[in-house]
Amino acid sequence: MADLPKTPIRLLVAEDSPVCRELLVTIFQNTPGVQVVGAARDGAEAVRLAKRLHPDVVAMDVFMPQLNGYEAVRQIMAEAPCPIVMVSGQLPQGRQEMTFQALQAGAVTIVPKPALDDGPEVTAELVKQVKLMAGVRVVRRPYTTPLTSPPAKMVKPNGRIHLLALVASTGGPGALAAVLGRLPADFPAPVVVVQHVARGFAADLAVWLNRQTALTVRLAQAGDALCPGYVLVAPDDHHLLVQGGGVVALLPPEKGDRYCPSADRLLVAVARVYGDTAVGVVLTGMGDDGAQGLAALRQTGAHTIAQDEATSLIFGMPASAIHQNAVEMVLPVDKIAERICDWVIE
Repeated sequence: MADLPKTPIRLLVAEDSPVCRELLVTIFQNTPGVQVVGAARDGAEAVRLAKRLHPDVVAMDVFMPQLNGYEAVRQIMAEAPCPIVMVSGQLPQGRQEMTFQALQAGAVTIVPKPALDDGPEVTAELVKQVKLMAGVRVVRRPYTTPLTSPPAKMVKPNGRIHLLALVASTGGPGALAAVLGRLPADFPAPVVVVQHVARGFAADLAVWLNRQTALTVRLAQAGDALCPGYVLVAPDDHHLLVQGGGVVALLPPEKGDRYCPSADRLLVAVARVYGDTAVGVVLTGMGDDGAQGLAALRQTGAHTIAQDEATSLIFGMPASAIHQNAVEMVLPVDKIAERICDWVIE
């Protein structure tokens, strides 16, 4: 990630609700180091203003007239690429799809939409994420229909791989979809996932990922059995751990925790329980969560992978794991599932 600019961050707001738009503009007009350069009333206007104003970052609603957030993200990333933060309220069942499609299309993160009666912590998190994401390097993405690769076909698994652990942060939903979407329905090992996501969106993430893969994805619950064909995603505000006997445990955050759920805590538990019969993968993300845990896993002789820099939105987590000598292989995201399947059938 690049250093944050010393000049004010140039922000474009895109929100169709006049009340919400005015609230967002007011919040950022009163934020030192941020300059609101435009306020779009729909997705089409957001694209036009992004091309004309070249903002450092866009704060964009998901559901808008003329052009929805997903389509607006695709056009901006193709024509005037810049970091886009999706600002979303809690969505009813069945309407989460577009938010995560936008992340897959190139938006960098999702944050809860503030309301007039919200506490200061909601506004503080929004401001923090917008400032952080303004320094993210993004690349132009051609405006094309996303291509989907068929899942791999398993043949006579060797029984050596008993668990797959995937961890990610910023940019992770799209990377997770790329890996899980390429695993076959008969993948013979359970899968556990830690993805840093804004509070309130973990359940929506699990629902969306379930549509991207032949496996069954759901939010983990304490005592769940780890079963082949199932992917268990860490819920909000709980650490996901694995225990002997093939079950999961959920623990509340402790004072001083930097991340919850924690990639390190999951991977350390996987190393302790599964050792060299597990595979650990660190995907795109900001920070260094997962590096120590992957190192512990690698020390057992387990296979470990880091996503490469070219396909990572943010190379922080994979780079940290590489620097700790925790990584056996560095691969582009679209090659990770293939390598895992190769290990399963060796």
